[in-house]
Amino acid sequence: MQIVQRGFGAALIIVSAMACSSSKDSAKGPVTYVAQLQGLNATTTGMQTTGEARLVVTGDSLTITMDVKGVPPNMIHLQHFHGFADNHDAGCPLATADTNHDDVIDIRETEPTAGTTMVPFTTDPVSMQIVTDAYPTAGADSSYHYTKTVSLSALDSAFMKTFSDSSLDLGSRVVMVHGVPASTKLKASVASLGTIPAQVTIPIACGKLVKVQN
Repeated sequence: MQIVQRGFGAALIIVSAMACSSSKDSAKGPVTYVAQLQGLNATTTGMQTTGEARLVVTGDSLTITMDVKGVPPNMIHLQHFHGFADNHDAGCPLATADTNHDDVIDIRETEPTAGTTMVPFTTDPVSMQIVTDAYPTAGADSSYHYTKTVSLSALDSAFMKTFSDSSLDLGSRVVMVHGVPASTKLKASVASLGTIPAQVTIPIACGKLVKVQN
């Protein structure tokens, strides 16, 4: 997740050219964006993380739902939508993103493709607070469910303030899930952000948000 340096040192959500059409689209009915999550760094996690992120715009409401399985159990997992402030298309990193060949795609290595951490899927996404313990906790069965409804206009305003008037263009974003146990041994070359341990920021799943027919 490129946990934006503002955030960790110091992830999906709403509207713009594509989502700006959200104001028009939502007048016709709900507008839905879905990301099918696929695993990253499975060699490190020892698991194949999968799941679905679903963002539904209805009027001034945005409902974010995450259903994720195959994650390290009994721990908090950071989740956000990532992207670029100029709204060009973000994508999920491929194996070639591991440019230092340490067998881990770390948060820094996702940035050229996925961009920066933008909106946190926490108990309060509108806060835009990245460093917090308000993310979901996976159960003993290595899965979790998350859902939150926020004001679209409030999130849009917070997003524009944080990213210099950039619009919330859901169709150009990717969703990432992060985190392995603190006991996971990682090479010194695995980068993180600020003083945040790499075990917290390591991406374990990613999916591209795509607008779907309701």
